[in-house]
Amino acid sequence: MTGRTVLVTGANSGLGLATALELARRGHRVVGTTRSKKKATALRKAAKAAGVEVTTELLDVTDASRCDEVIAEVRPEVLVNNAGVGLIAPMEAVADDVAEHLLATMLIGPMRLARLALPPMRDDGWGRIVNISSIMGRVTMPLSGWYQAAKHGLEAASDALRMEVARDGIDVVLVEPGLFATALLDDLEADEARYGDERYRQSYRRVRRGLDQGRPLMGDPADVASTVARVIDAPRPRARYLVGNDAQFLDLTRSLTPTPIQDWLQRSAAGL
Repeated sequence: MTGRTVLVTGANSGLGLATALELARRGHRVVGTTRSKKKATALRKAAKAAGVEVTTELLDVTDASRCDEVIAEVRPEVLVNNAGVGLIAPMEAVADDVAEHLLATMLIGPMRLARLALPPMRDDGWGRIVNISSIMGRVTMPLSGWYQAAKHGLEAASDALRMEVARDGIDVVLVEPGLFATALLDDLEADEARYGDERYRQSYRRVRRGLDQGRPLMGDPADVASTVARVIDAPRPRARYLVGNDAQFLDLTRSLTPTPIQDWLQRSAAGL
């Protein structure tokens, strides 16, 4: 298959870095975006160490004018929306500006980039928009409400867009990883310091304990990278790809367990 021009947002670490390197290994022309020159340098060094070439662009996905400039310059055949921020906090503790920034980064930004990428894809009669969601786009847990709101919204928007552009030869695909050992999980300590008042102190302790115990079982970002590669190569990609045993398990239990029981299990696990 001829290599495609691929734009990967949030490509300096975690799932984005693994995806950028894997797609470059497979012969695609990869442009990875980062929010700072320091992160761009780190991305180029990682690509050099891996023996591949990845071009970098500075991009904050909440900056509408910069999004327009990058899409116009790169004209991606494949857009991988991966940039994200983590937040582990009770709903009542999160101020409007924090919630708005999270939604701007993980919902509005990706759909803006998708909208801007559509005209050149439509001109080519082919395109792939791959939105990196999460199992949190299907299930709901306490202390992750705003993060889950962004992912649930991304899933709904992706579903609508998929149907709207299918006749143009453009596929919109959701990749839904479970828990992976990425930098998003490392923000827990800062979130607890900011949002963990006495009412939720025990809940944060339980979240930390669960993450520490679960780290050996967390997935490898390479699994997400290889899934994205399959999406690009597939003649007819599926609408959704769950990645990780925990994602498969959580989705199965969600579909089989009544909501009151789900609520009780989640509250018990979080000490609520």
